[in-house]
Amino acid sequence: MRQAVIVALVAVLLLFAGCADSAGQDATPQTDEGDTGTPPDSTETTETEEANTTSTPAESNDNESLNETPSSENETHLSENETAPSDEVNGELEIHHIDVGQADATLIIEPSGETMLIDSGDWRQGGEDVIAYLENQNVKRIDHLVSTHADADHIGGHDAIIEYYETEREGIGAVYDSGVTATSQTYERYLDAIEEHDVELLTVDENDSFVFGDTTVDVLNPPAGDSGSDKQYNSISLTIEFGEFSYLTTGDAEADAEERMADEYGAALESDVYQAGHHGSSTSSTEPFMNQVNPDVAIISSAYDSQYGHPSESVLEDYAAREIETYWTGVHGTIVLTSDGGDYTLETEHEFSTDAEDLLEEKPAEESQEQIAPPIHMDAPPVTP
Repeated sequence: MRQAVIVALVAVLLLFAGCADSAGQDATPQTDEGDTGTPPDSTETTETEEANTTSTPAESNDNESLNETPSSENETHLSENETAPSDEVNGELEIHHIDVGQADATLIIEPSGETMLIDSGDWRQGGEDVIAYLENQNVKRIDHLVSTHADADHIGGHDAIIEYYETEREGIGAVYDSGVTATSQTYERYLDAIEEHDVELLTVDENDSFVFGDTTVDVLNPPAGDSGSDKQYNSISLTIEFGEFSYLTTGDAEADAEERMADEYGAALESDVYQAGHHGSSTSSTEPFMNQVNPDVAIISSAYDSQYGHPSESVLEDYAAREIETYWTGVHGTIVLTSDGGDYTLETEHEFSTDAEDLLEEKPAEESQEQIAPPIHMDAPPVTP
């Protein structure tokens, strides 16, 4: 009761004080000038123990190397993204889409120097081109090596890169794998290199995420649980968020995997930049999926004279209809994206239009390519007994 009386007395005194204050001046509503919007939170089985390792990602390692962006004679392209830089991050994130012909290899460098390499080109190149590019960027350590799936145009350089960085440089932090194996010589060499150098191999699925400096990496695919042995359906798909900038890459995920992700994540798939699934094939970039991703920019990694007809005419037509700025390694060469967490720029090795209609006109006729096209999922020769 005593407390109630005291509270009542204080309330009366405050009321009188408020009246006296309002008599002397007009009340002005307060605004929070700092509130500019809150950024988003941040098979065929090979008998190896590595293929069954835990899906808990390892702690990332610091990379103290100085990574330099390659110079280019072309004028830097500034995207129309006018988002203000986020207060949550410092420095710049670099995403290097390395021109490796009809294959995939993407180097990501976080502001602290921590690195991630997603895929490593075709088995015929043996990692040579990718290693040369990494050396040019002064990359002394690969903290995260991602194998989106076991096709030889994605893991073709893994064994050589593991060997080189474990013996000549500062090593590999961890390798991330879908857990779906292959019977190719390329895949066997990849596993042999992991075993020989005792590199940590982690199997990941949609429940996993890992911290990459100030960047958050979420795994969207493969699905958790028993998801079968199809390499494309289980292709590792990642969203990478840096401040308010978002990037999506899906490896060779096709229509069925895209349908599952669209149903599972919906509008959460929306990204500023999308690395086109399956080299721009018509088996990917399906309408329901693209409706959710809704990117401003798409980046296609495939050869100019792709024996598969990549990128597909239907995909380029759809990108044109959606007014998506489109970059293609086949004509633009290596494409380097830089983001400060808000704005982002793209710099290309060769100058060419980013209008998908212009790329469609530049693309060789699919009819001539289809006559020499091998099976759609390129792979190395099978392992011989």
